[in-house]
Amino acid sequence: MSDVPLLGVEEEFHVVDLETRRSAPEVDALLAQLDGTEFAPELQRSLVETNTPVCGTLDELRGHIRRLRSRLEAVAEPLGLGVVAAGTVPLAETGGDAISAGARFEKMQHEYQILVREQHICGAQVHVDVPDRDLAVQVVRRVAPYLPILLAISASSPYWNGRDSGYASFRSMVWSRWPTAGPPAHVETAADYDALVADLIASGTISDPGMVYFDIRPSAHLPTVELRVCDACPDAEDVVLIAGLFRALVGKARADAEDGLPLPDVRHELLRAASWRAARSGLEGDLVDLVGPSLVAPPLLIGQLVDQLRPQLEELGDWEQVLELSQAALSRGSAAARQRRAFGRRGELSDVVDVLIAHTQGRTVRTEPPATVPSTPQLLVGYHAGGGELAAFDEAVSEGGTVLPHYGWMFRTLDRLGTRGMVAAESALRTEQQARGVTFRVGNGDTDRLFPLDLIPRIITSEDWESLTAGLAQRVRALEAFVRDVYGERRIIADGVLPTQVVDGAPGWSRLGKLVPADAVRIAVAGIDLVRDRADHWYVLEDNLRVPSGIGYALISRRLIRSAMPDLEPPAGVVGLEAVPGMLRSALLSATEPDAPGHDEVALLSAGPSDSAYFEHRLLADRMGVPLVTPRDLQVTEDGVYLVSTGARRRLSALYRRLDEKELLTATGADMRPIGRAISNAVARGTVAVLNALGNGVADDKLVYAYVPQMIRYYLGEDTLLDNVPTYPCVDPDRREEVLDRLHELVLKPVDGYGGQGIVIGPQADRAELAEVAEKVRAEPAGWVAQDLVQLSTHPTFANDHLEPRAVDLRAFVLQSRVGDRTAVDVAPAALSRVAPGGSMIVNSSRGGGAKDTWVLR
Repeated sequence: MSDVPLLGVEEEFHVVDLETRRSAPEVDALLAQLDGTEFAPELQRSLVETNTPVCGTLDELRGHIRRLRSRLEAVAEPLGLGVVAAGTVPLAETGGDAISAGARFEKMQHEYQILVREQHICGAQVHVDVPDRDLAVQVVRRVAPYLPILLAISASSPYWNGRDSGYASFRSMVWSRWPTAGPPAHVETAADYDALVADLIASGTISDPGMVYFDIRPSAHLPTVELRVCDACPDAEDVVLIAGLFRALVGKARADAEDGLPLPDVRHELLRAASWRAARSGLEGDLVDLVGPSLVAPPLLIGQLVDQLRPQLEELGDWEQVLELSQAALSRGSAAARQRRAFGRRGELSDVVDVLIAHTQGRTVRTEPPATVPSTPQLLVGYHAGGGELAAFDEAVSEGGTVLPHYGWMFRTLDRLGTRGMVAAESALRTEQQARGVTFRVGNGDTDRLFPLDLIPRIITSEDWESLTAGLAQRVRALEAFVRDVYGERRIIADGVLPTQVVDGAPGWSRLGKLVPADAVRIAVAGIDLVRDRADHWYVLEDNLRVPSGIGYALISRRLIRSAMPDLEPPAGVVGLEAVPGMLRSALLSATEPDAPGHDEVALLSAGPSDSAYFEHRLLADRMGVPLVTPRDLQVTEDGVYLVSTGARRRLSALYRRLDEKELLTATGADMRPIGRAISNAVARGTVAVLNALGNGVADDKLVYAYVPQMIRYYLGEDTLLDNVPTYPCVDPDRREEVLDRLHELVLKPVDGYGGQGIVIGPQADRAELAEVAEKVRAEPAGWVAQDLVQLSTHPTFANDHLEPRAVDLRAFVLQSRVGDRTAVDVAPAALSRVAPGGSMIVNSSRGGGAKDTWVLR
């Protein structure tokens, strides 16, 4: 281990009064009982610093960090004090003059004034051994572009002066006011660096080399490179993770310098912007990938960094530990988010301090939110006024106007924001959407619009999700069996379960479905639409098995709401969405043959920018780490399908199809020849998998829908777990007469309709509309079905500067994977709630509907 770079950590802590939870200038009482070699004062007398010994392994470092924290607590607690490792504490007196004794600190107070008085912030500094100072300067330049990622991991300072700052690391904003704070200088040698420091001192800006506060620097007093960008971390494991990543980054930078690789050319302004974004978002919003640059989800960016550093981590013996720590950090979320969750339970900042004290020592605090909100929040005054029957069952608010228990903490937070805060958040949301290009298009002639996203998330309880998951998995298993059967032996028809004309007359039936290999998974991604009625009963409203959209919008909705309303942080029990892109990619890869050439090469096949959901296509391709292609990028040969537009010819094993079957059949490939048939033939030869399979439309029209309960009994031998809405096929003469007699009570739908087009809601239609649809039913009975009217549940929605009840449905996404000889079924937690315009029950975006972030509870 002698050639392993050594490392050490300096941690800064807040001292707080255990009774008031406020910062306490009592560090002198602590230091009187502590070893001066490991504990030291900071600028403010409410702060204390610890210094670990030099360590060779992460396990050794962890042990010292925990030991020093425990020692601090052991001395502090008898004095009625607590210690907090966080960038800021919520309850701090930032205007006082409680400065630590010493000529240096007194001079700083005189020179820098309010900067010193408000220096109630704590960081964690990591030192890694780099004895050669010229090499240290090179390392600083090479590591600097990665620092925003480390800042995001550490973000732990959302509160400042008793208020939510809106940032994950407000400490960074306070720290950035110092004249030498920020990214390191663009120098290349130790002599250049020393000359710069000398000039800064000569200018009177700083008094000594220790006041060079770059985010990373050659240490002023040790033969190390020092990381200074990070917040202090409540969880010691985050400190160990940051130290492990930083040491590996230093190792990679040393190797690159010794190999003569050029220095990274990253503009200073862009690096500052990336650091600002990390301070703003933490792990709960996208980060800046400086290669591009572009906004990237933290799981992807951190995952890429860990993979990039794998050779160094393996050499250091840190690979498995750092990988595990990074995954755990992403699962937990930032310390800033955990503080906001603690505050959201009761609205008390003292709860935040209690959580920070406990987490600093590795303990957890179990506090449950109150069962009810004491009174009706101001935002809900008059909520049901004018709601009529639509307000019969509301998912968040009782008929008496009180908030239901699992929404209590959310509405306490919303009430604190008030109408002005909500309006500001809505404006911030639209700005963020424009910056990210979160758009959709209703039709080919339409222009791009911002994706209509509401501010108020919807909660699905764990009990509801458990029952939905079982029913959804059952339904998709039966639909998969049905599609295989109708393009194969057609047993369900031969046994008289389904009439022949229902299948053969289905608008989505395609002879291309017969070309799919018999053992292939045909439904890799199903989008199942669900609704609740006024009795709180779930129904399946529709099956989408061709190119179901929405999973990407569910992912981005979480990011957007977190960014627009950082203090409305999902509670710890909300299932995260980080794993969803990986789940989708794994489902696609499972369709490939492991031994085939290019078996791990998957691409998302899109019609391109003309597609109404092109934003989602780009997002999913990026999150899955697969190329986004159009038919013009592809070439089909006898031995497979190739991506040829990127310069290097790459064989693809699977295509995630996000364009309509008709579009594919009329599209041309890279050689300007029709490509749809060629791809179908490649599917038949087994040289490529197309998901979802061509021909799936046979199973998702409105008439076939009526027979899904029979499919479940026939193929699975099980009782149906999720009910259909009662449906009446107009092709049946007896049913048709009943429908015509009850038009004013029923909902009429075209069999091959989509996007809410052509639907007539009887109770809301006038006589002329009813007469028109009756004529259409008589003229083409096979083209229509009728359903009982389900009075959809409603959910609070922010519209016209107030909350009002709007009808909602839920699109759940079911993924199927081939695992050996069986098919595994998983329900992704990335569900999308769709919300209707005021006074309507049609949620489709083409009819003015919007969406909500959906929080599934564990």
